[in-house]
Amino acid sequence: MGRLTGGDPSLLRRINSAVVLHALRGAESPTLTDLTRITGLSRPTVEGVVEGLMEGGLVVESAPEEGEARRQGRPARRFRFRAEAGHLLGIEIGPHRVAALLSGLDGRIVGAGSREVSETASADERLERVRATVADLLRRAGVARSSLRAVGVGSPGIVEADGTVRLGTALPDWTGLALGERLRRSFRCPVLVENDANAAAVAEHWKGAATDSDDIVFVLAGLSPGAGSLIGGRLHRGFGGAAGEIGALHLLGRDVTPEKLLSTTGEPLHPLDEQAVADVFALAKRGDSGAQEAVERFIQRLVHDVAALVLALDPELVVVGGWAAGIDGVLEPLRQELARYCLRPPRVALSLLGEAAVATGALRLALDHVEEQLFAVEGTVTARR
Repeated sequence: MGRLTGGDPSLLRRINSAVVLHALRGAESPTLTDLTRITGLSRPTVEGVVEGLMEGGLVVESAPEEGEARRQGRPARRFRFRAEAGHLLGIEIGPHRVAALLSGLDGRIVGAGSREVSETASADERLERVRATVADLLRRAGVARSSLRAVGVGSPGIVEADGTVRLGTALPDWTGLALGERLRRSFRCPVLVENDANAAAVAEHWKGAATDSDDIVFVLAGLSPGAGSLIGGRLHRGFGGAAGEIGALHLLGRDVTPEKLLSTTGEPLHPLDEQAVADVFALAKRGDSGAQEAVERFIQRLVHDVAALVLALDPELVVVGGWAAGIDGVLEPLRQELARYCLRPPRVALSLLGEAAVATGALRLALDHVEEQLFAVEGTVTARR
């Protein structure tokens, strides 16, 4: 923020407010004395900030603790952050389903919902399914749409800063779709759109397998795999938002596509036919030699694609997520391949969040946006430069 000289009292007030609010959110019903100790601010300053936050609806006075109420005399006033003063949404838009998570301003999830959607659905049909899922979720949670402060969205494709899908081959009508603009009409609050693998990487760093690592690669495994990465704790999108598009690596001198590698019939699988993929993995586990060869071919390609990204970024950890079936078979070949090529091979782990990863990362996008406003947070994980 630069050096403060006291010449800008409004800036000082905003900083003091952010410091006190941050302390309130992290403490259990603190008193003014507690807040003075935590923040290092003077008691009159803290008292003035708390009164202002109460007027703004972000802070409320708590009931005294039972032991305090029994003591003679007036107990010390206690306060709490009103996480219910606003709500956040995290939305996943995928080929076969849309899903949504709802939280308060503290990021704690208070509701969830999902609906299936056909891989052949048009953009309008898919967005209508998103709206229906959200409407049902808000109704069940008893939350008014006007309470939403921010919405995060995870979507396949290369996403520009304004939420436009620059290139999206996984979903019909997705390339060129002004996704952010379309959804802002429905929510009338900030809508932040991110690539699905990027969102999943953020989620694993927040609540999953990568909470202790700041340099990570998340691999969203599939017939068209993608990857998201954090470098030094910040989401790395690349100059045009296309970082991590490892699904295109087969174009560099390799004619055989992943969907053909995993085929047992010679006919390529459809990239969005998850059931066909699951069937091949299931056959392989039952000992079918043709399926085993197909799975081995596919895993070898995926491992090489991931290794190329790891060699470029040198992460501490690689998290693998995506399919529910067969994905654990990637781990050991990936470890072996990375050990061959890397000076210091990264750790490799399965996603802890599973199919909730993309929506959880989208929720973190919304939370980061609100935190930048409320707490004057600089350099959040998902902030765009």
